[in-house]
Amino acid sequence: MSKIRITKQFSFETGHALYGYDGKCKNVHGHSYKLSVTVIGTPILDNSNVKFGMVIDFTDLKKIVKEEIVDNFDHATVFNKNTPHVELANELSSRGHHVILVNYQPTSENMVIDFALKIQNRLPSNIQLHSLKLQETESSFAEWFASDN
Repeated sequence: MSKIRITKQFSFETGHALYGYDGKCKNVHGHSYKLSVTVIGTPILDNSNVKFGMVIDFTDLKKIVKEEIVDNFDHATVFNKNTPHVELANELSSRGHHVILVNYQPTSENMVIDFALKIQNRLPSNIQLHSLKLQETESSFAEWFASDN
C-alpha cells in the first residue's frame, strides 16, 4: 500500500525575545505563527474500522498538536531560562502573564526542533512525523524534516 502524507495547519500568537541578539529581536515582541504539521503513513485498510481509508484522523492529529503546542504557546511569552531574561519572566509570571521558560534561544529554528520532539512523542507507532514548517512572518520560516534528522 502507498505511503501518504497528510498536513494540518495551526495558528497561534507568541511573544519572545532573543537575549544577546544584535538586532531588534533582542526586544520583547510577538509573531502570528503558522505551523504546518505533516505526517506520513499507510491508510487503514480494515473497512470495519471507523477510520477506514485514513492515515490518521485529522481530529486526532489536531488534538495532539493543540495539546502539545498551540494550547501551551498561544498568547505566551517565551524566554531562554539560562539568560538574564529569567528575571523579566519571573516578574511577568508574578503578574499573571503566561510565560514559558525553555533551555534554548527561542528562535523559529529551535522552536521547530522542540515542537518536533513533542509531536513525535505523541504520535501512534504506525505514523511518522514527516516535517514541520513554522512560519514566523509572511516571508520567514523554519522547516524540520525527519529525513534530515
